[in-house]
Amino acid sequence: MSTIIAARFDLQEDASRAVEALVEAGYPREGISSFFVNPAGQHDRFAVGGDRDKSPGAEDTGRGAAAGVAAGATAGAAAGLAAAPVTGPLGPALGGLVGGHVGGLVGSLGATDEHSVPRRAAGMLVAVQVSDQQAEQRAVDCLRSLHPEDIERAQGQIRAGDWDDFDPLAAPTWIQPPVS
Repeated sequence: MSTIIAARFDLQEDASRAVEALVEAGYPREGISSFFVNPAGQHDRFAVGGDRDKSPGAEDTGRGAAAGVAAGATAGAAAGLAAAPVTGPLGPALGGLVGGHVGGLVGSLGATDEHSVPRRAAGMLVAVQVSDQQAEQRAVDCLRSLHPEDIERAQGQIRAGDWDDFDPLAAPTWIQPPVS
């Protein structure tokens, strides 16, 4: 693995200028990659579309929903049993069903992790593979002078102009974070 410095630009012409600036700065063209990064959720990782089988922060929602259903059904059945003189024998069953549904919803929402995962915005990414700290700093300075939306450092391999192991879902390590 090598260090890669990447900058995101909104316009393709700005990305083309960045590639030319890196070549003029002495980086070999085959060590530079330029491509469009799709918006989050549109990377087509699954046959039915999307990036992940479950949204980040939603890993524990299944357990939360199960606990909520159990608690809600119990509470609903108890409420239905108390109302049985008015509602009749269907009161505990209906109370349990309604309580289970509400409890499942509340339990799954309660188990959702609210932290946000840093992610890349859509745009043209220009990446250059660097060999050492000095080459890295020159690349950062060169790209920064072109006013990108952000700059990041990553690990990977660029071969013949293609960043083979680029992962659009990996959390970026910002050198210059995006302006929000």
